[in-house]
Amino acid sequence: MDLRSDDRTERLLAPYDRPDASAAELLCDRHPAERVALTVVDADLGSQDLTFGELRARSETFAAALAAQGIGQGDAVAVLMGKSADLATVLLGIWRLGAVHIPLFTAFASPAIALRLRAGGATAVVVDADQAHKLDSGEDLTGGARTVIEVGGTGANPGRLAFEDLMGGGHPPVDPARIGGDGTLVELFTSGTTGRPKGVRLPVRALAALEGYLVDGLDVRPDDVYWDAADPGWAYGLYYAVLAPLAMGRRSIWLAAGFSASTTWQVLDRFGVTNFAAAPTIYRALRTDPLGAPEGLRLRRVSSAGEPLTPDVIEWSERVLGLTVRDHYGQTELGMVIANAWRDGLRAKVLPGSMGRPLPGYATAVLRLESDELAPAGEVGRVALDTSASPLFWFAGYPGAPERTAERFTADGRWYLTGDSGYRDEDGRYFFSSRDDDVIIMAGYRIGPFDVESVLVTHAAVAEAAVVAAPDALRGEVLVAHVVLAAGREGTPELEAELQRLVKERFAAHAYPRSVRWVSELPKTPSGKVQRFRLRERERTEP
Repeated sequence: MDLRSDDRTERLLAPYDRPDASAAELLCDRHPAERVALTVVDADLGSQDLTFGELRARSETFAAALAAQGIGQGDAVAVLMGKSADLATVLLGIWRLGAVHIPLFTAFASPAIALRLRAGGATAVVVDADQAHKLDSGEDLTGGARTVIEVGGTGANPGRLAFEDLMGGGHPPVDPARIGGDGTLVELFTSGTTGRPKGVRLPVRALAALEGYLVDGLDVRPDDVYWDAADPGWAYGLYYAVLAPLAMGRRSIWLAAGFSASTTWQVLDRFGVTNFAAAPTIYRALRTDPLGAPEGLRLRRVSSAGEPLTPDVIEWSERVLGLTVRDHYGQTELGMVIANAWRDGLRAKVLPGSMGRPLPGYATAVLRLESDELAPAGEVGRVALDTSASPLFWFAGYPGAPERTAERFTADGRWYLTGDSGYRDEDGRYFFSSRDDDVIIMAGYRIGPFDVESVLVTHAAVAEAAVVAAPDALRGEVLVAHVVLAAGREGTPELEAELQRLVKERFAAHAYPRSVRWVSELPKTPSGKVQRFRLRERERTEP
């Protein structure tokens, strides 16, 4: 069978791109009730299996409870939770109701959460008890008619509903909402590289694209033990550890614990993982773990996404794991579209530095930097996707931001511009060069400098700040802040620590600058725009 055929793509789209499509049926109810949907692994490596039948019953109860609170189809419900069986219940309950899920990363501080609640128009927030203190910082977080549901708490917090009480039942049942292929499942927010984070709405029909990647890119098979280690607060984790496995009826492993190399090795070993996907940072940490890989691992597929994969990781994986870690490329707005694919018929030799070829359902190209003409092989240009020849393309623009949407497309609407630059070789392999915008990718997380800079300049000692990426052996990139001090202030180690703490508290725990450079001025264009590329070059070339 031709893996790139139009017929195959049409068959893939058929169940999802229907006017009567129901997310609850597609993600849960159509699968055998006795089949395991996910295995939640605790920090002590104890585990809990949740079947599709159990997930259906639990999500029906939660959907009915939400409906009893006045939440209905199209309403936005934000979720600030770690991986757990309760998280699966909450997400399926939201989608069963036809509501929209707004993911919140658990490392976010209160201001980053508030921004997303406002921008997404959230009518409710479901929060783990150990994260609930982040909602105590003001009206932006809990004000108005917003419902707050706390999971795993004492049930004694005034103004908040206890998840456990809601799961006690007694609410009138609700039928699965039929929101259709264009109905919105999720609204994620990008990293805010040139301003406020932008909303990206994932429609039901995008499930076809997510399933396509699981089959073609990762080669997830019915008998695989599949583990995508990414956090569901971000696109790769939500798309491929949650949505795609549920859509396909494939068991997925969720590790409900913080990352450590030792725990990762133990999960791979104890649960017999055969298909593993993670950011390059995970592989670098495994490579440097002094205990090394256990004997008898059953891995047959290992994949990487989130940032460029360096050749040293590939060499290590071939030597230690007996497999080549394959690099894959995508975006929040697209899902994964270019890959060193694993599926038979698509699999080809990996060239270090290459992110592979377009996956079935997508047509990509490199456009010249100064025009919309195709760049010849080997010439660095703008990585783009041909929307007219990519039936799995689903991005419809940023809600309420027409100017920012227009920046993503050529004037004729044919080409979607990824914002990344790269080149294509004579054999059709793509190579990443750099990001046209200033996004920083650290340990697989995309971080916009604007968010961090906006916090830094609130400090009385800071006159100006620009945040860029610096190379790092473990994380790929780390944040470095270039700070112009206010008159009369002095840069000290104590002030550096204070600024780092400020970012952790007001934006996100993972996104603080690892170093602060005290500078007299920032490089700027004549119009006053900061030239971050000069700062990045300085980080690469100067000690």
